[in-house]
Amino acid sequence: MKCRHCGALLEHVFIDLGHQPPSNRYLTSKQLDEVEPYFPLKAYVCGHCWLVQLPARHRAEELFTSDYAYFSSISSAWVAHASTYVTSMINRFSLNKGSFVVEVGCNDGYLLQFVRAAGIPCLGIEPTASTARAARARGIETLEAFFTEELGHSLARERRPADLIAATNVLAHVPNINDFVAAFRVLLTPEGVATFEFPHLVTLIEGCQFDTIYHEHYSYLSLHATSRIFDDCGLRIFDVEELPTHGGSLRIYACRREAETRIETPRVAQLLRDERRKGVEGFGFYKDLQRHAVQVKLDLLSFLTEQKRAGHTVAAYGAAAKGNTLLNFAGIKPDLLPFVCDAAPSKQGRFMPGSHIPIVPPETLKERRPDFLLILPWNLTNEIAEECICLNEWGGRMAVAIPSFRLLN
Repeated sequence: MKCRHCGALLEHVFIDLGHQPPSNRYLTSKQLDEVEPYFPLKAYVCGHCWLVQLPARHRAEELFTSDYAYFSSISSAWVAHASTYVTSMINRFSLNKGSFVVEVGCNDGYLLQFVRAAGIPCLGIEPTASTARAARARGIETLEAFFTEELGHSLARERRPADLIAATNVLAHVPNINDFVAAFRVLLTPEGVATFEFPHLVTLIEGCQFDTIYHEHYSYLSLHATSRIFDDCGLRIFDVEELPTHGGSLRIYACRREAETRIETPRVAQLLRDERRKGVEGFGFYKDLQRHAVQVKLDLLSFLTEQKRAGHTVAAYGAAAKGNTLLNFAGIKPDLLPFVCDAAPSKQGRFMPGSHIPIVPPETLKERRPDFLLILPWNLTNEIAEECICLNEWGGRMAVAIPSFRLLN
């Protein structure tokens, strides 16, 4: 196997989470009787460019299917994050009705709705039919396609180059990362800006966020690795922000390498120094995540079996992809965790991949009154705690497993 960016041989295992099904392949009752596909979930670190990655064992079309069940607008906190982003970009880069904004991976229009409301022409690019349809229902022009360098050339020629391209939690999702990044260069205006948000590899390791590793995430990114990729594709990172989203993310600002008005801020050099000081360019930095992940698994299993013996019920909230990684790594089934609540209608009535735990509406909490509620999308803990305040009625308690198991109340 070779690195998807630099082509070096991949010889160093970052973490091995066993064989698991695709984390967003939620099952119908009929599919429970069918053979479920499993693939190795083993990540490697490239010793040349330090890109952490999963081998591409399947095409993106096999993961991002027409019935893709993740809708960004389900999270009110994430919609608020998108609104703040749009306001910031309009002010910082003086966007107006003469500008053109593109979002790659626009999902259900959660972000571009605010661009459209500001009267700025925009286009969404989204490969999954279910979310693209939802974006169009919001009045967002949406192209149903994967973003490639060829498509970038076509849009720049047939439409117009973009003043701003947003790519939020998309960079990790592409198997051909070189072609994908090169596409931004060809679609940007000479002084245009592309922003990318993605979970920071450093916080993934320091926060034991191994559950964010799943087959849809081909790459796990430090600023060091990202800078190398962008430089090779003709882009220059001129600013970076550290964000609290998804347990700790980066937002990077990139432009064409030859852009004259985009001056590099001191934050880029500072974060590169911080990463170097922590050791991102040495194998020692990557060696302990496996051990920490095993400890999380053991602690969660101990809690669940203890409550089972005591006659207590533990349910979960949030049928998130990260939750599927955790549950399948730990081998948890409905006998220990009988149901998962989720607010997304697209997931309700289905079953978690691998574990086959049923997904039910949030109202089920009041009906079944579990003693404990395990929050799987720990990055949304505060939002979920507010939504599940009903647990106080019967003394129910909440818990999270990442970065280590703990009760919240």
